[in-house]
Amino acid sequence: MKKLLLIILLSISIHGFSQDVKYGVRGGYSISNLDFDSDIPMTNKHRNSFYIGFFGDIRFSKTVALVPELQFAAEGARAEVWHLDYIQAPVFLKFRLSEKIRFGVGPQVGLKINKVDDGAKNMAYSALAGFDYKISHMIFADIRYTYGFRNVFDDHLAVSAKNSNIQIGVGYKF
Repeated sequence: MKKLLLIILLSISIHGFSQDVKYGVRGGYSISNLDFDSDIPMTNKHRNSFYIGFFGDIRFSKTVALVPELQFAAEGARAEVWHLDYIQAPVFLKFRLSEKIRFGVGPQVGLKINKVDDGAKNMAYSALAGFDYKISHMIFADIRYTYGFRNVFDDHLAVSAKNSNIQIGVGYKF
């Protein structure tokens, strides 16, 4: 009898806490650069590339949602030695501003995937903010800005820089 009561209570609480969850894909154009703390002997130009990823959209209410993602993004600067490609895991807390516009902020962690022993750290930590615009029930456009918290280069090097990145793209919710 106690087991049956426990199962009933758990099923009621799970149903009460279940959320509206949607999944989707997003991708687009990325403009990235390294913000150096001091002057460098090379020219530092931005890197144009792409990003692509998957997300979950967990709505807590009509106005607040948690949006975890997993994406590939090319960051760094134009010079090939400064190309830094990451698998990233951003986590957005999004707020609905109107029927079609949401604003989001959150942290992001990235794992460098393309090079080994290149003088860059394997992990990157960033903050991000962005807007998305609902085009239809399933399609949206978004723009976001990411700024690194941490020096991307190894501590023993005499150079310090942080990633900054703008992403402009579209997404599709299933």
